[in-house]
Amino acid sequence: MSATPHHDADIIVVGGGGSGLTAAIFARKAGASVILLEKFHEVRGSTGLSIGSITATGTRLQKKAGIVDTTEAHFEDMPKFAPELAKDDNEALRRILVENVGASVAWLEQLGVTFYGPMPEPPHRQPRMHNILPNSRAYIYFLEKEARRVGVDIRTSSEVKDLVLADDRVVGIQLFANGQVLMAKKAVILASGDYSSSPEWKGRFNPAVRNTDGVNTTNTGDGHRMGTALGADVKYGQVVYGPNLRFMPPPKPNFLQKLPPWPWLTRLMRWSLNSMPSWLLRPFILSFVTTYLSPEPTMFQQGAILVNRKGERFADELGKPNFAFGDQPQKQAFIVFDDEVAKKFSSWPYFISTAPGVAYAYLPDYKRTRPDLYSTGATIAEIAAKIGVPAKVLEAEVAAHNRSAAEKGLPTPKKGPFHALGPVKSWIILTDGGLTVNTNHQVIRTDGSVVDGLYAVGSAGQGGLLLEGHGHHLAWAFTSGRLGAQHAAKA
Repeated sequence: MSATPHHDADIIVVGGGGSGLTAAIFARKAGASVILLEKFHEVRGSTGLSIGSITATGTRLQKKAGIVDTTEAHFEDMPKFAPELAKDDNEALRRILVENVGASVAWLEQLGVTFYGPMPEPPHRQPRMHNILPNSRAYIYFLEKEARRVGVDIRTSSEVKDLVLADDRVVGIQLFANGQVLMAKKAVILASGDYSSSPEWKGRFNPAVRNTDGVNTTNTGDGHRMGTALGADVKYGQVVYGPNLRFMPPPKPNFLQKLPPWPWLTRLMRWSLNSMPSWLLRPFILSFVTTYLSPEPTMFQQGAILVNRKGERFADELGKPNFAFGDQPQKQAFIVFDDEVAKKFSSWPYFISTAPGVAYAYLPDYKRTRPDLYSTGATIAEIAAKIGVPAKVLEAEVAAHNRSAAEKGLPTPKKGPFHALGPVKSWIILTDGGLTVNTNHQVIRTDGSVVDGLYAVGSAGQGGLLLEGHGHHLAWAFTSGRLGAQHAAKA
């Protein structure tokens, strides 16, 4: 397609998550006119669905806590999370991340974001994990507010079909809906996320998880498709986070979850977390927790079983049941257990999930804050009715499992009342494969040449950077978005 002389904006950003909103803001602050295109009906991205941690060094909270740390130590610690992969890591991009993420955290705090911590996570030698309050949607709240304030033209429900070229340079995009072409004078920035919800891309790099759903349904590898069509490569495509078991989100958010992340509220939460006992804060903090609580495998070790919506066991709970969800009805299951397990998982050391802000969530926490996930009944038939599965099927499955487990000396669900948690689903949290980029975040081809006019940030532009460990993906989203946009605006 040939280009026309006009342009609709200096910079077009594809994707409205954390990296895209950040890129749009900094491009606009650098004087460029910016259009941000988001395929979903609202800006959100994977950032708004994440746990919300950022791992950073040299921050205000680190200094306030008296933590002595260096970016060099952070650089050295990152590959320790996956030493078998680290030999192929992009050290130039890792250097950019550790040396600039502290400034990203400071900027987010200036916007109004409140962090709690920093928290330790070995093998980090110092506490570096900063957890957002009250939850990750606060990032989107403040980023969208800032983007609109500085004059970014945000257009949702705008899915990009392809890039527009002129003389081997990217000069714009074409939309799916009506074929509309938008022209960019300076650059197009891909901030389209990963491919965790694309069976095609997952099948290409990791066939075992092809049919496992991604947490973010809009992450279908759009930027990867457009970038590789122009000669770019995808590095670390085989690295997939998941499949992990996670509880389904509530049918609709409660009152607390609807509250805006006002700084006075989140600072009060931070003060409370630092000053008050966790048992007192637990009901309040857990009310904000929605989509990211995962059941611990220890539940299955103590006798809990997994059944699908037909009431059937479909996998060995002590093996890798998370890989078997893709072929189950609605790709969902329930965790069924007896009263002995229920009593165990009501206090330390038997917790059901780790939970931001309160460390651990127990069965009473779920009964109180997530009644939509919890059911109980005096008999197997009653619990089957509560979760909506055929009673006779579930009774037969439990009986067969108990006979088999008894022969092996394994605990079984045998003493009522019986309990169930769910539905639970197996998800791909994110994928690590990103388009190859240089240190200016320009997309580069396999021969090392630059795709003129095209930049990629966040997961779309991870470029062979290994981001194992909590908090590094968001760190890269905000840092690459910030720096990539500044480079693009100077083009």
